[in-house]
Amino acid sequence: MTRASIELGDVTPHNIKQLKKLNTVVFPVSYNDKFYVDVLEAGELAKLAYYNDIVVGAVCCRIDTSENQRRLYIMTLGCLSPYRRLGIGTVMFQHILNFVETDGNFDSIFLHVQINNDGAISFYKKFGFEIVETKEHYYKRIEPADAHVLQKSLRKNPNNSVHTNGHLDKKEKKA
Repeated sequence: MTRASIELGDVTPHNIKQLKKLNTVVFPVSYNDKFYVDVLEAGELAKLAYYNDIVVGAVCCRIDTSENQRRLYIMTLGCLSPYRRLGIGTVMFQHILNFVETDGNFDSIFLHVQINNDGAISFYKKFGFEIVETKEHYYKRIEPADAHVLQKSLRKNPNNSVHTNGHLDKKEKKA
């Protein structure tokens, strides 16, 4: 048996409809036209995942500069259910991680996950994400409407403590 091939490809005007269809199937929320316009300009931050040349997943991110931090926001990272647990999500996430490490100037990576999406929560925890907040009524028109904010901090100083917004956190004050 030949080994399956997992590859990432660019999102282009020629395949954006595949991304729209995929997102409709994978996610319980619908994304507006502006989302897809932004994705076309996202470059390395938006990729389609191919499993043996079939589009089965996608990842779309944007750079967020709120709260005096430069963070990568994962807008979507998903895979068609028959193709889950084959390493496709890991390949997509690894691509994003490589991007932020190469850039070297991100404070963290974060995303929202519906509170009952145990599969996604355990997937992200495997990569060092933590639930840092729960937002009530985050989603409209889906139940449950609440979302966890999952975050992976990237900045550490030589003492191995994390800086937030230019202030020392509790760990550093004790040191």
